Amino acid sequence: MNHRMIIQTVGRIAQAEAALLLLPALVSLCYRESCGWSFLITIALCLIVGFAMTTLSHPRTDLIYAREGFAIVSFGWLMTSALGALPFFLSREIPSYIDAFFETVSGFTTTGASILTDVEALSHGLLFWRSFTHWVGGMGVLVFVMALLPSLSDRSIHIVRAEMPGPVVGKLVPRVRDTAKILYIIYIVITLIQIGFLLTGGMPLYDSVIHAFGTAGTGGFGIKADSIAGYSPYLQWVIAIFMLIFGVNFNLYYLLLIRRFRTVIKSDELWSYTAIVIISSLVITFNILPQTSGFGEALRLAVFQVSSIITTTGYVTTDFNLWPGLSKAILLLLMFIGGCAGSTAGGLKMSRAIMLVKMIGREFKRMLHPRSVSTVRFEGKTVDEQTLGSVSTYFSVYMICILAVFLLISFEPFDFETNFTATVTCFNNVGPGFSAVGPAGNFSAFTGFSKLILSFAMLLGRLEIFPLILIFAPTARIKH
Repeated sequence: MNHRMIIQTVGRIAQAEAALLLLPALVSLCYRESCGWSFLITIALCLIVGFAMTTLSHPRTDLIYAREGFAIVSFGWLMTSALGALPFFLSREIPSYIDAFFETVSGFTTTGASILTDVEALSHGLLFWRSFTHWVGGMGVLVFVMALLPSLSDRSIHIVRAEMPGPVVGKLVPRVRDTAKILYIIYIVITLIQIGFLLTGGMPLYDSVIHAFGTAGTGGFGIKADSIAGYSPYLQWVIAIFMLIFGVNFNLYYLLLIRRFRTVIKSDELWSYTAIVIISSLVITFNILPQTSGFGEALRLAVFQVSSIITTTGYVTTDFNLWPGLSKAILLLLMFIGGCAGSTAGGLKMSRAIMLVKMIGREFKRMLHPRSVSTVRFEGKTVDEQTLGSVSTYFSVYMICILAVFLLISFEPFDFETNFTATVTCFNNVGPGFSAVGPAGNFSAFTGFSKLILSFAMLLGRLEIFPLILIFAPTARIKH
């Protein structure tokens, strides 16, 4: 393993985080808040750590293979979260470092689970940093770094594959750095468009930027105790629509730009994603209709929560803990499915869910017709057995990890629904669960041990398990 290259690249990530911290520091300065000094201290520490790591390590080669990619992504995210928690802790607005770490991990992994009991008590600068972590983490911290740093090897496609969600990640264009740039340009443009729509609806500039960050990263950190419920129906519809937009594979937006419309229209994943959203929204609309003032309100509440949960954003407009059992069951199922591969959403991913269903269908056909030869097709192409095997393996490990985390936090004195949905919502990077961790609750009552376990679960879910697990297997051999 190229240890020096790993250390040097992680050092550059620390330096990049120092640059990112300048924005919330400026926000604190604009609002004349005392928490500004905590950002300055953190920036200094990031620069010192980054300088030490990049100066002391002199790699003989800049080539990055699969194992280096996994290690860089894992250590990069852990260090980014550890340093990113310092402004909350140093300012004493979150007195416990474990709580600050949980909040920061939740931000970068775009989970949106919070330990804050009074979010409106936080300063503007820290609220900005809290939501800005969503925006940076949504597309990927290291994808952001690669878009800025020209010196990284083009073999860094292994970093993209280790960090970007979904079963298959490739290049949009020949150079990886150009791929990262294209992704971020699309990301920035859609974010700016959403800010424009929110401003048109009368939302203040600060609120618009914060909520656009949370929507783009499908994270869900808000600045109000009631999340989005206090805003107008127009603003709720805008956020709901943009949550769905950011839950779509970003490769499709690139294909639209180069006018490959037929490929986009024929996307199995896009059609499945759209169908699930429509069907789920309609079923929940009629299910909760007796609890609302009419069809219009029921539809708006249903579409918003379906959009929020399937994209794993976590914004809420109502306490869905009070909804009928059928509606809650649908939302729980959507927590598992998640958005499309290559989007900022979490969860199992739509592409994997489609392939798993088709694989089950193929097995039924084999039982009825043992001699028949059947294949699994996805996006108009035959899926090779290696990819299908990878999907099956991932799903098995995914379920094992969820069960392991659930068992580890089951020592908490909460009911089954609280502990189970806390596990599911953190692992799938959703945010709110049911019962004590529902829209009206938070994670503050969990012990420090459980918060660390759930933080690790959020990282496992965001990095799709293997990068974090493989760094603990030093003897594992990973093919280049």
